[in-house]
Amino acid sequence: MTLKIRMRLVTAKREVRAPDERWEPSHESGRQYSRVPGMAVYKQWDARKGPDGRRAETFRFDTRDVKDPLRNTLLAAGWTWRGVVFAL
Repeated sequence: MTLKIRMRLVTAKREVRAPDERWEPSHESGRQYSRVPGMAVYKQWDARKGPDGRRAETFRFDTRDVKDPLRNTLLAAGWTWRGVVFAL
């Protein structure tokens, strides 16, 4: 998965327009592109079961881990964050 967070600064309004672009693996076409604002959590598990009988999580990525520090810094500075599809 590839995540790209673009930010367009609109200084007259003290606003940031932030579209997300994602490229995810797809069985049909190899890679799937999407441009959707919002959060996503990606997980991967080991095929073997652990001592408790459950599969062990081997990978976890939450898009909020990347976006929240950016958004919180802008909000603390008095700007507005807008998750948009296109940064016009």
